[in-house]
Amino acid sequence: MLSFVGLGLYDERSITVRGRDVLSTADTVFAEWYTSHLAGTDLETLEATHGIDIAVRDRAGVEQNPEPILDAAEDRHAVFLTAGDTMISTTHVDLRLRALDRGIETRVIHGTTAQTAASSLTGLQNYRFGKATTLPFEETHGGVPDSVVETIQANRERGLHTLVYLDIDGENERYLTGDTAAKMLAPELDAQTGVVVAQAGSDEPTVRAGPLEELATESFGTPLHMLILPGELHPIEEDALAGLAGFERR
Repeated sequence: MLSFVGLGLYDERSITVRGRDVLSTADTVFAEWYTSHLAGTDLETLEATHGIDIAVRDRAGVEQNPEPILDAAEDRHAVFLTAGDTMISTTHVDLRLRALDRGIETRVIHGTTAQTAASSLTGLQNYRFGKATTLPFEETHGGVPDSVVETIQANRERGLHTLVYLDIDGENERYLTGDTAAKMLAPELDAQTGVVVAQAGSDEPTVRAGPLEELATESFGTPLHMLILPGELHPIEEDALAGLAGFERR
């Protein structure tokens, strides 16, 4: 059996009760932190809280050499942990399909996702989000990739919001921040309002709306950060951004 368990958004307490129960029955536990990361805890705290030992796999150890994970699940119960919801990344879908090809039973225990948190914390209606995109570190592509701008503009033409995931380098504990993302995108987008969401899943998340030029000068605290570029706002969404994110109607 191979169980995929999403740990939720922030720390060792973010896991669901069902996820915790499944984790308690594991013979072997694996995890990866390169697609996302629990910024509010560390490996040692996670292990101590749940009474487990966790073998952390890097990207190659999941995508190119998954045999240790699959071998552990062949005759016993292995759990594969990720931050957020475990099936958001195609990496994890591929691992599940590999397990099924070997006749290994699999199951998915969901966790809270960044996408749903972005909607919940800002008051922007979930069904009015268009295609999401990821903004990489500036040096990765020598600036903002055309595909990012095209996604934002296509959503805006349809009146839809864009959720921009901000790049992480989990192995080196480096995170793209909301202010840096706003600074990168401001020259590409004309008079665009942005909303930074930080520390989602914590007791005191940060939610701040304003022109990208202003957001570029602010600090939003510890990671992880997300940036939302709103499309056409419903009156209730305007009220929500004003009350929850300091949005000033212009």
